[in-house]
Amino acid sequence: MTELYEGAAETGELSGEPWRDVPREEAQWMRPHLPALVDSMVEGVLRHVPEYARPDDPVYTETIRVAIERGMGHFVQMIADPDVSWKEVHQVFFDVGYGEAMEGRSLEHLQNALRVASRTAWRYLSREADRLQKPRELAIALTEVNFAYLDLLASAAAQGYARAREKAAGEREQRRGRLLSLLLTEPAAPKEIVVEQANLAGWGLPERLAVIVLSPRPGSGGEGPAGLPPFLLSGLDRGRPCLVMPDPDRPGGPDRLTAVLSGWTGAVGPSVPTDQAGVSLHWAHRTLDLLAARRLGRTGPGLVHADRHMPDLLLQEGWTLAEAAARRRLAPLTELGAHRGSRLAVTLLECLKHGFNATDAAEALCVHPQTVRYRLAQLHELFDYDIEDPAIRLELMLLLPVWLRDNADGEQP
Repeated sequence: MTELYEGAAETGELSGEPWRDVPREEAQWMRPHLPALVDSMVEGVLRHVPEYARPDDPVYTETIRVAIERGMGHFVQMIADPDVSWKEVHQVFFDVGYGEAMEGRSLEHLQNALRVASRTAWRYLSREADRLQKPRELAIALTEVNFAYLDLLASAAAQGYARAREKAAGEREQRRGRLLSLLLTEPAAPKEIVVEQANLAGWGLPERLAVIVLSPRPGSGGEGPAGLPPFLLSGLDRGRPCLVMPDPDRPGGPDRLTAVLSGWTGAVGPSVPTDQAGVSLHWAHRTLDLLAARRLGRTGPGLVHADRHMPDLLLQEGWTLAEAAARRRLAPLTELGAHRGSRLAVTLLECLKHGFNATDAAEALCVHPQTVRYRLAQLHELFDYDIEDPAIRLELMLLLPVWLRDNADGEQP
């Protein structure tokens, strides 16, 4: 028999299936020791891996025992018959790894338990081989079998662990997607349903939030940016990637996302209570519409805040009404023709912005203050209402850009 072990060692290479190098009859003296060996292995795991010691949970301890019994039973059977199926024991340890992930434990604890069990088994069998005066080479061969078997069981458990993590991640993303839909629905979903879904999704429901809508990028497949921080909910709305950001009023606000959204163009809706997320979504979409139509005076990537462009957005919502009002209120400018009318319209708009301070308005227009005063005199004569009346000034501030968009001749005043 010694010659068999020596012949295997003389190859100079480790066998991919080292149990084939152990004579089959060696399984015979191992079988009677399995009950005592399993007890010793279970005791070792519970003693050396505190995370598995649950004195008040006999079901859990029994689960550990069953896994060890199946594993060691297969170990001995494999020596007796190297072609025995791995299917059952693989499934047992796959399920063990799966369960570890579902209970939220680290894979490290499972790996520690497998090492402790393997070391206990090797010591027990080595001592018994010495007692039976087995060849020294048998202990060496069993050591190699033990390590190879440990690797295979650990691999099965790791596969189960990974599968559970993948499934959990997929379920979490589905729940986060459902939460996003609930938050953005109009009218708002009942609060208790939103709270329940937020708990299932593992997303802390904030007091306030803001919705960010991004412009789809060519080649993105309609998906949003990758590598988003987990505090953001992400999805699609009307074909556009959209994000829900909690606590947008914290220092830095949505601008904290500059790096992760680099290269994207987007609009940030106003900060609103959680049950008004649909409002933030609406204004984010409208702001992005204005950006796409080049009506906000800027292009290129970056985030635009809806609440910093309120006049443009309000006018956009009631554009047809604004155009009709501008035609009526500013009809005298239209009668002067595009060139002269535009020059006076721009002058009036700058005077409104600067509180009718001719010097400041002239600086903005790059003309002499006396020119501004002269044009103001013309404007006072042109209209049958007081253009400096506080009740009229806000209306003119809104209507002049509308009129200029439809009538400006393109020349600077």
